[in-house]
Amino acid sequence: GKRTCSTYFSGSKHSLDPKGAGEYEVPCEDPDLGSFSGGCYFKKADPQPPAGDPAWQGHKPGDGAIYQRSCPFGFPGNQTLAQGFVWMAQPPAAAAVDPAQLAQEAVDKMKLEGPDIASPRAAGKYTVGVPMWMWVRQSATTYGPNTASASAGGITVTATAKVSKIMWKMGDGASVTCNGPGTPYTASEGMAQSPTCGHVYSKISAAGPGGKYKVTATSTWTINWQGGGQNGQLVETRQSQTQVAIGELQVVR
Repeated sequence: GKRTCSTYFSGSKHSLDPKGAGEYEVPCEDPDLGSFSGGCYFKKADPQPPAGDPAWQGHKPGDGAIYQRSCPFGFPGNQTLAQGFVWMAQPPAAAAVDPAQLAQEAVDKMKLEGPDIASPRAAGKYTVGVPMWMWVRQSATTYGPNTASASAGGITVTATAKVSKIMWKMGDGASVTCNGPGTPYTASEGMAQSPTCGHVYSKISAAGPGGKYKVTATSTWTINWQGGGQNGQLVETRQSQTQVAIGELQVVR
């Protein structure tokens, strides 16, 4: 979610004060008020006042800048703003922007999903002892790469996410980890095992719930981000499920 910056509003405890301590979480950035720093919001005046305006406090345009200062008082639901203009030599130190938190905001925008399972198919019929090939369809939200950015306080962080591995729990107690999307099966492969991502069931699924094995595919998303003079890596997982029916090998007599 959005970053919040803690502050104390002036005023004593109030019967309607939800926390009873005079402390509230406020957004670090407000589209109308600017960046939060030291209990007030600051936004650079646009346009800047003309030379000689009392707001310059004897300084000349270009020597620092004039900012609108907005300081909230009271408590949520009964809040007022004390506003005025102030000269500052440097932009106010924005409430500490954590690039790692911005990276998480960028990831949230991506709406990453679990694997888009192409095989095994829930409607398919599979046979004990015959190699099963597993593979997934690749898209930005289910496999990557997926890139998004988030900004705050003059800092922009860009993150790129890609699935680094998929762990398949086959429902028969076995698990298979595949470092790629898997290889689609073609009839010309016959009874060969998948070169990248496969499993062989040794028991029929009749004893399972609904007569099928529940297959769970969990993707690990590796997310590299950079911005604000920093870089790092996040790891997230997403999951999808399907069911497969495994029957006996039919012998034609």
